[in-house]
Amino acid sequence: MKKKSITASEFDKAFEEGDIIQHLDLSQVNRPGLQPRRVSVDFPEWMVGQLDMVAKRLGVTRQSVIKVYISEKLKEDNL
Repeated sequence: MKKKSITASEFDKAFEEGDIIQHLDLSQVNRPGLQPRRVSVDFPEWMVGQLDMVAKRLGVTRQSVIKVYISEKLKEDNL
């Protein structure tokens, strides 16, 4: 089913009313810069042990802990 085209002023009015989602084609949406890219990093055993303890305490994976820690540090450094 093809979506009906609307004018810019109709789109603006729909936006003001908070109802534009029906007018958008979300099939091709992407978020630039967020595509995953695999990297390989070697950590010392003690570090992996610490990461595993934190991950277990939080109930998440080791990879999640690493991503959060690196993300926080990068955000902190880019202030």
